[in-house]
Amino acid sequence: MDRRTVGHYLPSTAKESFCAALDAISVTTELVEEELKPHLDTLLTAAVERKRGLSEQVVESGILPVLAQALRRKSSLTVHTARLVAELAREAPVRDSCFETGIISALLTLLLSEDQDLLLHVSRAIGRICHDSSLQQERLLRLGVVPRLVSVLLQHSENEALLSSCLLALCNLADLGEQDDSKFVWEKSGHFDEGEQVFHGTSQHSFGFVSAVTMVRLNQWSQGQYSVSVETLQRCSTLFWGAQNGRQTGWRLPSFTHWGCCPKFYKVIKYSVKNIPKNRSLKTAVFHTFL
Repeated sequence: MDRRTVGHYLPSTAKESFCAALDAISVTTELVEEELKPHLDTLLTAAVERKRGLSEQVVESGILPVLAQALRRKSSLTVHTARLVAELAREAPVRDSCFETGIISALLTLLLSEDQDLLLHVSRAIGRICHDSSLQQERLLRLGVVPRLVSVLLQHSENEALLSSCLLALCNLADLGEQDDSKFVWEKSGHFDEGEQVFHGTSQHSFGFVSAVTMVRLNQWSQGQYSVSVETLQRCSTLFWGAQNGRQTGWRLPSFTHWGCCPKFYKVIKYSVKNIPKNRSLKTAVFHTFL
C-alpha cells in the first residue's frame, strides 16, 4: 500500500507527521529515546483513533521488528512501546504479523516484569493478538503464555484493570472472548473449595437484551500446579426472545417462560509441560498449568 493511502484519511500536517514517524522508526534501530518518543506518540495517536489504512501501512513499513527490539531493550520507552503495540493489535494485519516479526516473543518476556502498567499493556496486546485466531492461539499456547498470565493474575489480583486484561486474554486463548476488555465487567465469586478461584465476566450486547456470561475458574491441584477452565453462556430475556419469535416465519426459536441461561459453548483450557493426554471431546480441550 502506498503511504498516500493513509494520508487520504488524515489532514496534510498529520499525514506528514505520520509518514515521517514511519520513516524515522524504520530506517534505524539506533535512535536515542528522546528522538524516538515523538514518533511513537504520532503513531499511537493514529492507532487510538484507528485511522483507516493505518495497520496495513505499519506492516508494510517494516517497523514491527523495530518495535519488537524496542520492547526487548527494557528502556524508559518500553511501556510506551507496549501501549502502541496493544493499540495496533486491534487490527488483523498487525495481529497476523506479530509472530514473524518477534513481537510475540518480546511480549512474553515482558510478562515476567513487575511493572503493572507494562503488564497491563502487554496482556492487552496478547489478548488482542489471539482474538478470533486459532493460529495465534496455538502459537501462544505452545510458547507457554498461560502459566505467565495466571502468575500475573494471581500476583496482581487487586489491580482491577490488569485482572480484567489477563482474564480476557485467557478467554481469547480459549476462543471464547472479546477483543476489547472494556466490554467486560468481572466479579470474583466466593464460597468455593479451597484452592479454587472463580471469576464471572458479563458483557452487554444488543442494547441490553442479550448478555454473555463468561466464567474463568482457577483450580490449584498442588503446589504450583493449576487448571484453568473457561466457560461462556448466553443469557437472554423473554422480551427479546418473544419479539424475535413474533417476527420469525418458517421456523421457531426456543421459547422461554422467564429469564434463564442457555449454554452457547463450553471449553476448558489447561496447559502442561508434560505429555498429559488431551480430552478430544467436541466440547472441551484440556491443558495443565505449572507456575
